[in-house]
Amino acid sequence: MSDIWATHRIAPTPEEAVARAVKAGCDLNCGDQYYALGRALKENLLTIEDIDRALHHILSARFRLGMFDPDAMVPYAQIPLSEVDSPAHVALALKSAEESIVLLKNSGVLPLDRSRLKRLAVIGANADVIPMLLGNYNGTPSHPVTILQGIKAAAGPSIELVTAAGCPLALKTGDSAAAHAAEFSAALELARTADAIIYVGGIDPKLEGEEMQVDYDGFSGGDRTQIELPAVQTALLQALQATGRPVIFVNCSGSAMAMPWEAENLPAILQAWYPGQAGGIAVARVLFGDCNPSGRLPVTFYRSTADLPAFTDYSMANRTYRFFAGQPLFPFGHGLSYTQFRYGPITLPQAGITAAGLVTATLELTNAGGHDGDEVVQIYAHRVGNENPHLPRQSLCCFQRVRLAKGQSTPVTLSFPVTSLRHWDTQSKSYVVDAGTYELRVGASSEDIRQTATLRIAP
Repeated sequence: MSDIWATHRIAPTPEEAVARAVKAGCDLNCGDQYYALGRALKENLLTIEDIDRALHHILSARFRLGMFDPDAMVPYAQIPLSEVDSPAHVALALKSAEESIVLLKNSGVLPLDRSRLKRLAVIGANADVIPMLLGNYNGTPSHPVTILQGIKAAAGPSIELVTAAGCPLALKTGDSAAAHAAEFSAALELARTADAIIYVGGIDPKLEGEEMQVDYDGFSGGDRTQIELPAVQTALLQALQATGRPVIFVNCSGSAMAMPWEAENLPAILQAWYPGQAGGIAVARVLFGDCNPSGRLPVTFYRSTADLPAFTDYSMANRTYRFFAGQPLFPFGHGLSYTQFRYGPITLPQAGITAAGLVTATLELTNAGGHDGDEVVQIYAHRVGNENPHLPRQSLCCFQRVRLAKGQSTPVTLSFPVTSLRHWDTQSKSYVVDAGTYELRVGASSEDIRQTATLRIAP
């Protein structure tokens, strides 16, 4: 709340800031700025009715949660302590991590073949650290597994592991790569003796987060001033690739990363995010093919910071898959698999539909590859004849995860309300659905469209 007056300077005083916040519907302040509410009342910036309305909303939520009822009446109070860290929840943490990992690139080096590996080099500052797994605003798991620990367990006793950091994730302001020459050289020396190299890098929650003190090049107060993988890591990856050993890059980050050199030159890239307590197990299972990767990008990975408007430009122009006019490095919805899926034609039973209706699309999906796996079928809508730059080029309407054994086929039905096609109309100051013709695009990502169909929305 202090940002309104002290940082962004939208309001000149704390009293005017809290008054604007309450009137705008901010009923609860995560901070201490509402101390100024009393003075705001005295200055007639707020009324008692404004505060009563905010209190009504807050207390109503607490009543609905049962916070004023005896424990016997509250379902949440009946949850036993044994549910914490229970086997079912441990399994869920692993499943969540596995299904979130995105295989960005694979030229055939993955999955790793245990029978052909004698020595594996695991390099990178994120390989054997717990805080990176957990992200921000996190709990503390009882048995977190780092990526190095997961790889060691999955590799088994017949594969020797060697490991080194190689370089920091980013350089501190005023630091230089030359100061880390010794660890750089040590990592290369180990890498040259290995059959394959797994580099675990990216960034971590100490570099990106909410309003933090970060004294590193490319980062400011928890924000990123550039989206590129820090140059010190690219230099190390280039040296590792020059050894002639296959390099698998496991990128850890909570946000999109521009890594054009890596995408062009490395044989495999895995996006692991901050994968949680079982992250090390999940990453290893994907690397060795014990789990077929099935995660999809929920954001666009751009090629460079220069692809985007200025940080202070709050318009949507050239942002996200909905408005970006360039060529992304990895598009929204992208994610590879160790198998291949074939999409049949789309069937739309409706000849026409109104803005209050429901669209139902059916297609046949076939696992045409050699591995069992999950496919995430995605439907996007494009307004035919759209010339308005303020309207999206296309929008995700719905998606569905489908699990298929190799060789198996199944009909897939996806439904979404026509209101999913709505947009904000600045003249009427309301959401509207434009009547007319839409192209429904079904595929494996926003750029990998396999089938299309025409949908007409009646006035």
